Amino acid sequence: MVRRNFAALILLFGLFAGQAVAEESVANEPKWAQLNDQQRKVLAPLASEWDVLRPWQREKMLDIARDYPKMTPDRQQRIQMRLSNWSRMTPFERENARKRYQQFLAMTPEKKEELRKKWIEFQNMPEDRRAALRKEHPEIYGTEDFDN
Repeated sequence: MVRRNFAALILLFGLFAGQAVAEESVANEPKWAQLNDQQRKVLAPLASEWDVLRPWQREKMLDIARDYPKMTPDRQQRIQMRLSNWSRMTPFERENARKRYQQFLAMTPEKKEELRKKWIEFQNMPEDRRAALRKEHPEIYGTEDFDN
């Protein structure tokens, strides 16, 4: 479960990462008001910024909204939490998340496995210890805890 949570976190960062996708005209992409009720419900945390997202970002989010009904309730909850967390991040925090994701992709399989083990170790620590580590080393542990 923990590994799946870590993988989902990396995937979510990847959805927002600067992937090499040809930019399309924003005019061809649906505006928030053009989304159907189900799409708006799933993507609600992004409502205030939807109309300024890049076309490839909108496309990725529409893919999530399309697949959402097929997800387990647990996965739906994780998606909602992560969309909410992302929507509250500053542009600086988002850029750092994208950079960390790109660094993760560039790692060897051995380094990725080592990082996964450290992530599991961190998640298994008592909350007060995780909070202390985040406070002492925000550059390493960040300010958010993505346990769920």
